[in-house]
Amino acid sequence: MFKTIKNDLPASIVVFFVALPLCLGIALASGAPLFSGLIAGIIGGIVVGGLSGSKIGVSGPAAGLAAIVLTAIGTLGGYENFLVAVVLGGIIQILFGILKAGVIGYYFPSSVIKGMLTGIGIIIILKQIPHFFGYDADPEGDFAFFQVDGENTFSDLYKTLKFITPGSALIGFIGLGILILWEKVLSKKGKIFQLVQGPLVAVVVGIVFYAVTQSNEALSISQSHLVSVPVPEDTASFLGQFSFPNFSAITNPDIWIVAFTIALVASLETLLCVEATDRLDPHKNVTPTNRELLAQGTGNILSGLIGGLPITQVIVRSSANIQSGGVSKMSAIIHGFFLLISVILIPRLLNMIPLSVLAAILLVVGYKLAKPGLFKKMYDLGWKQWIPFNVTVLGIVFIDLLWGIGLGLAVGIVVILLKSYQNSHFLHIEDKSNGKHRISMTLAEEVTFFNKGAILKELDSLPRDTFLEINLLKTRYLDNDIIEILEDFLYKSKERNIDIKLVSKRGIVENPSSFIKFFNERPKSEMSLS
Repeated sequence: MFKTIKNDLPASIVVFFVALPLCLGIALASGAPLFSGLIAGIIGGIVVGGLSGSKIGVSGPAAGLAAIVLTAIGTLGGYENFLVAVVLGGIIQILFGILKAGVIGYYFPSSVIKGMLTGIGIIIILKQIPHFFGYDADPEGDFAFFQVDGENTFSDLYKTLKFITPGSALIGFIGLGILILWEKVLSKKGKIFQLVQGPLVAVVVGIVFYAVTQSNEALSISQSHLVSVPVPEDTASFLGQFSFPNFSAITNPDIWIVAFTIALVASLETLLCVEATDRLDPHKNVTPTNRELLAQGTGNILSGLIGGLPITQVIVRSSANIQSGGVSKMSAIIHGFFLLISVILIPRLLNMIPLSVLAAILLVVGYKLAKPGLFKKMYDLGWKQWIPFNVTVLGIVFIDLLWGIGLGLAVGIVVILLKSYQNSHFLHIEDKSNGKHRISMTLAEEVTFFNKGAILKELDSLPRDTFLEINLLKTRYLDNDIIEILEDFLYKSKERNIDIKLVSKRGIVENPSSFIKFFNERPKSEMSLS
């Protein structure tokens, strides 16, 4: 793993600067102690990063769980009781991994995964614009359309016009300019510009700007527009920031309901992120999903035991890692150590970083996820890809991540059903002779219950006095539902004077007396008609 340190170390620095405000913001949006978000980020980087089979995925506190956490803390009677649910949720995730539930992640259509990435990119941009201009009423980690401060994404953008902070906006533009210049020009000029990343330079310039302009009333940046890491006075106050679960509440049934909810949502969000991250990975590594669930479960147990928020793999951090050149899991692990060391040794220095500079970094991340050219590419692929893609994007932007994915998946399933209905067979009239229509129906390679409606419609529309040839030469699998339809049609065909010939690799049957008998003659274990 250390062979790629020249790539992973710069990437870990970028991921650190992306993760820091998100850890704090998600904790704030969840109604939890700020330090709990940092605990989840540290464990997500060091522990989950070490156990995971993903080379470029980065884990931490989950924005998608913020609403669940906020509600659960109040329902369960306190944060210590909620931590019991986090620990139990981690145990349930490990059981999911043992039961091989990770395969679920492979059943999401490509159009939905691409829509998820694009939707997250758009929502990152929309959510960071207020921070970029110095309007920080909404926490960094609140990615839902309806926000915890009572506003929504677009009303927040409108309010930004009235509350622009000149100093924050200026350093935001300077930081954005540095990032673009570094990526487009300087990174191609020499190795030093590849080793020292643009985001690090932007952050350093931001700290210097804050320090220099403190006495300038027009450009000074107030504390509310800076990173806000808890600053312990001594070792005792640092250790006092940790919380521990109240296991005496484990008999409360509500604890178990929340635990299962956390396990289910966190696992689903992780599996979707794994699928999306693998698609973004230029090296096309494939993450073992069951191992990922085991890693996430272990991380959540440890996080809950010492006062941290629930953890998932997170696409914002993961995409930042990929875009910054991360190659192995060392970038995720090192970013976790950066979080740990910084909150212990330099919290006051971190608290001098303007949020607008970090917003500039996230704006670049968001743009790379939601490039305009992707919309044209998806449109060119046809409506079967275009519609689920757009529904997913709109759902994420106007509701939240899980709703967007759910709506996109539902539309994708409808598209599959529709195309399955249309493509279950091919039907053409060959000729007419002896007063009878000669019709050949060629069934597809696999015919399932999805195709019942289409086949029934075609069989019922056959005219009287027809000679029907059912061609199964290409068919490898025929669902029992379809066999029963053919069996029912066999009786109807006698009333309508329809003669039937069955053609398969096993031979030709003229006017079969029973379809069920024909298909049941093959061995039960043999799914193939051949």
